[in-house]
Amino acid sequence: MSKYQLDDSPIYIDGSDIPKNKLDITSSELIHEIENNLLIEAYEKFSHELNENTKFDEEYFVNIHKKTFEALYDFAGVYRTVNMSKGNSQFCLSEYLGSQSTRIFTELEKDKYLAICKDKVEFAKKIAYYQSELIALHPFYELNGRTLRLFFDLLSIFNGYKAIDYSGSIDDGKYIEASIDCVQYADTTKMEDIIFNGLSQK
Repeated sequence: MSKYQLDDSPIYIDGSDIPKNKLDITSSELIHEIENNLLIEAYEKFSHELNENTKFDEEYFVNIHKKTFEALYDFAGVYRTVNMSKGNSQFCLSEYLGSQSTRIFTELEKDKYLAICKDKVEFAKKIAYYQSELIALHPFYELNGRTLRLFFDLLSIFNGYKAIDYSGSIDDGKYIEASIDCVQYADTTKMEDIIFNGLSQK
């Protein structure tokens, strides 16, 4: 589970890195399995609901986290109120989450939710940029990565692509390396390669 460093986080069971949950589960393996099942259900739900009027704004992003995980966690859809880091990566300070989130989603709206992109190269570059921004934002206590990947899969489907295929990049650690580059160096090069190689037309 989590190996985050947090300032007095209220969400974990005492003496563990397992989040407090509505089912009183104390098994890391079981809670991970339930999270994955909820995510599968969310993919089906949100992709089915996609239409030409879908707005990929902050409310939609937060709602994905909330609707996906609210059956398990009280913190679903709630921005963290403590600072968080992982290894040498310091995520956005909690006091700036609101303003930085507004900035990111305002930019995305100005980009017409990437409908302005003229080809796959530009689309992959934009997806990598916004995904990197949200990785650095890291607004939720847990399940940030899975939530933002679902968000950008839906955005890709909305723009005529299939869900992004991360096939080996997560299991072999390349996605983590790309994420670290995004947070520590504002370098999206590796993320762009992962996104570009994972994109295909419907």
